[in-house]
Amino acid sequence: MVASPGMVDLDRAGYAISVAPNPFDVRLHPASLSASQQIKEALAEEEGVRLTVYRDVAGYPTVGVGHLVTPRDNLNVGDRITYERALELLEDDLREAEKGVRNLVGDLVLYQNEFDALVDLVYNVGAGNVSDTESPRLNEAVAAGDYRRIADELRYHHAAGEKANGLVFRSERRQSIFMDAAYADPRPSSISVSGSVHS
Repeated sequence: MVASPGMVDLDRAGYAISVAPNPFDVRLHPASLSASQQIKEALAEEEGVRLTVYRDVAGYPTVGVGHLVTPRDNLNVGDRITYERALELLEDDLREAEKGVRNLVGDLVLYQNEFDALVDLVYNVGAGNVSDTESPRLNEAVAAGDYRRIADELRYHHAAGEKANGLVFRSERRQSIFMDAAYADPRPSSISVSGSVHS
């Protein structure tokens, strides 16, 4: 075989080719995983991107992609932020959620979609609400390495003591992400007579 200019004989050059495993095909240690683009898009669909500080269903000041406003943010209800700041807050909040997932699961290996579903959970309810004392069944399922039971414990339907339909759908979506890597919104869509789609 005649080599073309620029061709490298990998066997003679001593190169080793390695391909990183696809995190959707193999379970990996959570330290090697981070929130995927798919879960970021699902979060934006669930939370919306709101540039004006508002009160969420539990009454907390919120802005961007479901970011709970803290004193450090120096924001009040009615204040506006830029889209770029909303994305920065999202990335900061995702880093915290990823840490919360790693603390929750320890060394339990996860597929990317399982990690993403747990990131959504921690992002939505906070790391404190997935602790041993607040979510003992979830923690027992993690300790047992029982992925089906983990999925069963991803349901959180209440905010401020009230059942919220949006959280019911979000829990269904979270379970679908965990079990089937199905990131699509499970809410039924209806089409009006005029042809517009309503979710």
